[in-house]
Amino acid sequence: MTPPPHSEGGWLAPTAPGPVQAVVALPGSKSLTNRFLVLAALGSDWSRLRRPLRSRDTLLMADGLRALGVVIEDVPAEGGGGATAPARRSASEAASVLDWVVRPAPLQGPARVDVGLAGTVMRFLPPVAALADGRVDFDGDPQARTRPMRPVLDALTALGVRLDDGGRGTLPFSVDGQGRVPGGTVTLDASSSSQFISALLLAGARYDEGVVVHHDGKPVPSEPHIDMTVEALRDAGVVVDDSEPNTWRVEPSEISPLDVLIEPDLSNAGPFLAAALITGGRVRVPDWPQHTTQAGDALRDILDTMGADVSLDRSGLTVVGTGEVGGIDVDLHDASELTPVVVALAALAHTPSWIRGVAHIRGHETDRISALATEVNRLGGAVTETDDGFRITPKPLHGGRFRSYQDHRMATAGAVVGLAIPDVVVEDIGTTAKTLPDFVGLWSAMLGAGSAGPAGRSGR
Repeated sequence: MTPPPHSEGGWLAPTAPGPVQAVVALPGSKSLTNRFLVLAALGSDWSRLRRPLRSRDTLLMADGLRALGVVIEDVPAEGGGGATAPARRSASEAASVLDWVVRPAPLQGPARVDVGLAGTVMRFLPPVAALADGRVDFDGDPQARTRPMRPVLDALTALGVRLDDGGRGTLPFSVDGQGRVPGGTVTLDASSSSQFISALLLAGARYDEGVVVHHDGKPVPSEPHIDMTVEALRDAGVVVDDSEPNTWRVEPSEISPLDVLIEPDLSNAGPFLAAALITGGRVRVPDWPQHTTQAGDALRDILDTMGADVSLDRSGLTVVGTGEVGGIDVDLHDASELTPVVVALAALAHTPSWIRGVAHIRGHETDRISALATEVNRLGGAVTETDDGFRITPKPLHGGRFRSYQDHRMATAGAVVGLAIPDVVVEDIGTTAKTLPDFVGLWSAMLGAGSAGPAGRSGR
């Protein structure tokens, strides 16, 4: 299928011609890829990351680590990766997939790290840079300078790290690495992002005293991402004690080398699975894990509640829709990255919806609460902002421009609305490359060819 044309500086989102019938194979998880990159860079020997995601955020992470002296090489994929490795990968498919081999090296400055608009890069790498010998400067996209950084910067200062942020608590800033970090105990308020805690835990095993992190504030959002960090650390042989609420202890130790297969990115599956619900079709995502720490796994319950038939078996996750979308009352505090696609679905539902627990997404790539309300209402919707989310009332929508605000999940939300509403033009669809390369190719293949792979290839 020919990709939909660009219109008036935007992308004309294709309206589904009928029920979608597709198998959509998604690339690896951004969250897991970037966590394993950090741990591999700090490891005691070389590591292999199998089927990692290559997107803007993960390439920025890899380049940031390379700037510090770490060697990260592309190598052809091979068999292995444990019991979760795909069992039916063809020889030609395997040949087209590249793994990453990560070879640790002494971390050195001076260096410059471009974080782009990636929260994981801007938050995970400063605690790593503190272990370097020399100054490391951090900056990113203009919009990145509005994202909160103070909790992790203040925590690093309390742990003995010298840095200079001009008192702003945001980018740009510099870390004056001394080759080691004393470590110890620190208290911070991570109520605006779980990434502040994960950042300290990932590097903490390399600090002289390890690290003990106490959270003091409102509940931590997206806490499954901290569980993901803890599991990744344990995979690398690090001792982590998370038995006490709001407290995480990482013992000082070596970090063992890794040989891991990266799970598909479950949050990126949201728009594709939503297509089944909206069109009354059937979409299957292969290799959906039976057990996972990814917050995107919440899609199973969300789509079921909104009217889909959802089934998980050893081959993957299958969603079958009726073409009628029901409203939902849901707290997305622990899976807030799903908010844009759930709002898009709710805007197409036949009953009202309430989305709660996501006040913190005002500090994501953009103020997602304001942006989602503005863009859906621009198309005739009735979205009301609340203190921590939305109320969405059913109302007929019409075509028009859907701005993305340089936010990848805003762009995919516009594509979801466009499945049912003709003439929706999404601004800057290219921003989806942040976590999902060739989104347009995958979307087009899903609508026209029945199956799609990570590079947008299609087949019947």
